[in-house]
Amino acid sequence: MRNTILSPDGRLLFVTRGLRLFAYGSLSVVLMIYLSQLGLSETRTGLLFTLALFGDTAISLWLTTSADRKGRRHMLILGALLMVFAGAVFSVTDNFILLLVAATIGVISPSGNEVGPFLSIEQAALSQIVPDSSRTGVFAWYNLAGSFTTALGALFGGLLTQALQGAGVTPLGSYRVIVVVYAAIGLILAFLFMRVSSAVEVVRTTDTVPEKAADSFLGLHKSKGVVFRLSALFSLDAFGGGFILQSMMAYWFHVRFNVQPATLGGIFFGANILAGLSSLSAAWVASRIGLVRTMVFTHIPSNILLILVPLMPNLPLAVGVLLLRFSISQMDVPTRQSYTMAIISPDERSAAAGITGVARTTGAAVSPMLSGPLLANAAFMNVPFFLAGA
Repeated sequence: MRNTILSPDGRLLFVTRGLRLFAYGSLSVVLMIYLSQLGLSETRTGLLFTLALFGDTAISLWLTTSADRKGRRHMLILGALLMVFAGAVFSVTDNFILLLVAATIGVISPSGNEVGPFLSIEQAALSQIVPDSSRTGVFAWYNLAGSFTTALGALFGGLLTQALQGAGVTPLGSYRVIVVVYAAIGLILAFLFMRVSSAVEVVRTTDTVPEKAADSFLGLHKSKGVVFRLSALFSLDAFGGGFILQSMMAYWFHVRFNVQPATLGGIFFGANILAGLSSLSAAWVASRIGLVRTMVFTHIPSNILLILVPLMPNLPLAVGVLLLRFSISQMDVPTRQSYTMAIISPDERSAAAGITGVARTTGAAVSPMLSGPLLANAAFMNVPFFLAGA
């Protein structure tokens, strides 16, 4: 990004990305432990995560496929308010039905990764305000910012809960504070999205509007075929990753090695820092071997390392393998995003990013429901790692 000076809108979108991922990171370290303190079994929690991701799929599809026509800023603000809604409900009730409703309708991240319409719409907006030649580099820095703030959020969540418990707050109360912080950050995001200018909106010309309404489907016209093919591929990839979401991984370390929240925060701080550095290195690699090769050649070693994590006999080795895996795990992300934006017409970018993002969320949504019962059984709690890697 050395040769690209971001506009005020670009800098603001980097800030919103950072704040959002900070909230996701802080919540992901304690969310499954929090729900277990509320009395939810591992099976119910897995179902809750699955419905949360399915609900996110429906909401994201609606918002992202409408964003280019109805306004990107409006959809971002609405997404932030849905984030507030989910956090508020999770912080005040232990009723499983109400939690299901909030998880399904609202925006909440059990994985520590992006959920909701934000990423797709921000990608489209950034693609509009930066030169095409700088897009991959900007996306790499954008993902780096997200990974670093996810790491800081994980560290914050772990240390704050540990400090609160040390001061006499119950474990449940300490975890609830993190949920309240999550909702508060949603409010801040809504305010910041109001300050984004109209420069991020689609500029309509006769070339960017389909001649017939029938030509358009979910906001796509020329690019329908390639978007749906990419969506199928991304969905399969995400299905594997959904077996061991970051919340579940934190829970696994908590149960397997009795790791406490502050240490969990430190582990995932390091993991997400390395993930951010891997996304930054992707731009350099892609400039030499191409976007598609970069996506492909980093997947196999990353997943082999994931399979090895539960096979380690002690905590230091398990953490070491996990950190090694995170050091290459995100190299496909900015390359995938840049490739998608490069082959899509400008007025289809929010919709295309939204549909491929929804495909990933849909793929990932099924897996937690299958992982929950496995994590509940000591004999099978390592299996989600094997399924995800395989």
